[in-house]
Amino acid sequence: MSTDNKNRATAAAILPLVGGAANIDSIAHCMTRLRLGLHDRRLVRDEELAALPDVMGVVEDETYQIVLGPGKVARVTPEFEQLVAAERAALSDRPVESSAPQAAPTADELAAQGAELKAAQKARNQTPVKLFLRRIANIFVPLIPALIGCGIIAGLNGLLTNLGWLPSVTPALAAIASGFMALIAVFVGFNTAKEFGGTPILGGAVAAIIVFPGVADIEAFGQQLSPGQGGVLGALGAAVLATYVERWCRKWVPEAVDVLVTPTLTVLLSGLVTIFGLMFVAGEVSTAIGTAANWLLDNTGAFAGLVLGGLFLPLVMLGLHQALIPIHTTLIEQQGYTVLLPILAMAGAGQVGCAIAVFKRLKHNHSIRTTIRSALPAGFLGVGEPLIYGVSLPLGRPFVTACVGGAAGGAFVGFFSMIGDKVGSTAIGPSGWALFPLLDGDKGLGATIAIYAGGLVVGYVVGFFATYFFGFSKQMLADLNATGQDTAAGEPRTGGAAEPSGGAPTKEPAGV
Repeated sequence: MSTDNKNRATAAAILPLVGGAANIDSIAHCMTRLRLGLHDRRLVRDEELAALPDVMGVVEDETYQIVLGPGKVARVTPEFEQLVAAERAALSDRPVESSAPQAAPTADELAAQGAELKAAQKARNQTPVKLFLRRIANIFVPLIPALIGCGIIAGLNGLLTNLGWLPSVTPALAAIASGFMALIAVFVGFNTAKEFGGTPILGGAVAAIIVFPGVADIEAFGQQLSPGQGGVLGALGAAVLATYVERWCRKWVPEAVDVLVTPTLTVLLSGLVTIFGLMFVAGEVSTAIGTAANWLLDNTGAFAGLVLGGLFLPLVMLGLHQALIPIHTTLIEQQGYTVLLPILAMAGAGQVGCAIAVFKRLKHNHSIRTTIRSALPAGFLGVGEPLIYGVSLPLGRPFVTACVGGAAGGAFVGFFSMIGDKVGSTAIGPSGWALFPLLDGDKGLGATIAIYAGGLVVGYVVGFFATYFFGFSKQMLADLNATGQDTAAGEPRTGGAAEPSGGAPTKEPAGV
């Protein structure tokens, strides 16, 4: 079967298990997940969906998310969209209700309990902080593929330049790698306006002021502005301002002249505030972020790495890791790489070591061992969702020992940063082994790779031994290793965590 046919088959297998086309409100995808807005969550058949060969797991947040993995999701999503459109067209003459499978009848008490749980889950995911962070992620996540591509090209160009090879080609590679970063503020402005309900192109137009060379002729707060001052933070603020100015204009500008007046006032007013206020303020904040990150690692490197590497998995579970995205982007814009991502990537190394230890300890639990076999390759490449939600989190203690492994790896990388060997990433998104092509630092590529690889090894080893010796109580081992045991990791166990896995919904772990 061809690759296209396999992707279409995967999409065709998923569609009926999420309630059919009539149950789908929206379709989107990120780096690893197919994200679906659903009319009725009860129509989804979680266990059957999680059992599909190409499905690594499912996550319920604001949308229903099916983890397919990097690359795969970008190919399955268009096929899925085509199938949904075809099914809707075929059923266009029939009532919407008839196209969706009917939920099995349930007792009133169970129905009420289900509604209560759903409302509670929704309330937890709609706190002001989480909604804001989700918006931040929606602005920056679509930029990650370009950041990765340009970052790898920048690394290749740096390698060729250092070796003195292909001198006629390296200027072209430099232009290709730098073009996107030179205009990233425009893309951030476009996505910000789109996310906050404004006209995207107006957000991009206002943000473009920040990178326009002519701002060098303007003085604000007693100093000359410089192109790019304020960076992505300034672009974000400018686009948010433009959105609110546009909304204000829509309220009082007559419809007959709206197409002339509203865009003009939006760009003019937002542009003036951006030039004579936001660029300076955002520039100061951006500089402070870079200074703080460098100071933290220069002076408390090992301790900072310990804390960051150890707490990253819990931050992911709470959805708070999304606040780091603009910080990473700002550091890349300022310094060419983010020194935080390689340290945070150690959390994934601890998770891999933990999973290997679980595999060794649970010799008779074929279900968990099968999950680990299928998920471990993705874990080495930095895709941690299958291991987190299929192994460590449902078991409870191993999730904690995975964090211990991440803390140890983070301390290792942080220590070298403290003695002057910084390790950075030229893009955000990948981790694990997938981060190697994006590594950069201040002491040469060889030293940078060696330090990062050493951190991964430390994370693997400490995560393994911490889990092997402290990850299970005697009762847990007895229950999970019972003869003939074939219990899935997601089922309740004595001593395990209450959080479900596999087909069960849980919070988003993006970026692990």
